[in-house]
Amino acid sequence: MFTGLVQAVGRVERRGTGLLVEGCAPFAPLQLGDSVAVDGVCLTVASLVGDGFLADVSEETLQRTSLGRKASRGGAVNLEPALRLSDRLGGHLVSGHVDGTGEVVSIEALPQSWTVELRWKDSHFGRYICDKASVAVNGISLTVAGSRDQGTRFWVAVIPHTWSVTALRDLAVGDDVNLEIDLLARYTERLLAAADGGQSSGELSADWLSAHGWG
Repeated sequence: MFTGLVQAVGRVERRGTGLLVEGCAPFAPLQLGDSVAVDGVCLTVASLVGDGFLADVSEETLQRTSLGRKASRGGAVNLEPALRLSDRLGGHLVSGHVDGTGEVVSIEALPQSWTVELRWKDSHFGRYICDKASVAVNGISLTVAGSRDQGTRFWVAVIPHTWSVTALRDLAVGDDVNLEIDLLARYTERLLAAADGGQSSGELSADWLSAHGWG
């Protein structure tokens, strides 16, 4: 489990059937078997190499995330070690299990922040997006500033500190990003559907919540 607060920016490369992740010195030492979020993807340390590690990756991980494509060109990645029970939860609960990828639609530099607009590749996940909800973008805990097209397109406001200490600053229009929805939204929908005898349409909306006793 992670918090979405990036602790280092490193690099990822393909090494055989696995990935080489470099740049973990800020939160060293690593141990074999440790979990590290790499652009929001939970990877396991299989062997130690310099200031990083080698990780095995499954076909599922390469298909669902942008890591394989980024590793082919030695791209920059956001890094975060697993949350300890004694740590402060400064962001939100992030599992490191990416739901899908999104595309960068636009990046706007404002006097005091950057606005980054994203579009889900799979519109199915748009229903989990709402204003002020949490979302992990390449492993970074961010807040949804606004959305449209039923959540399929949404944008986040990025403050200068986050921009300067993460790989968000390397993004360009058209790039893919790894997205993970808020765990609370996922489990709330699942539990309410089960309480409804499994008859829910699967659409989590204000009307549906009201009909089932929520506010």
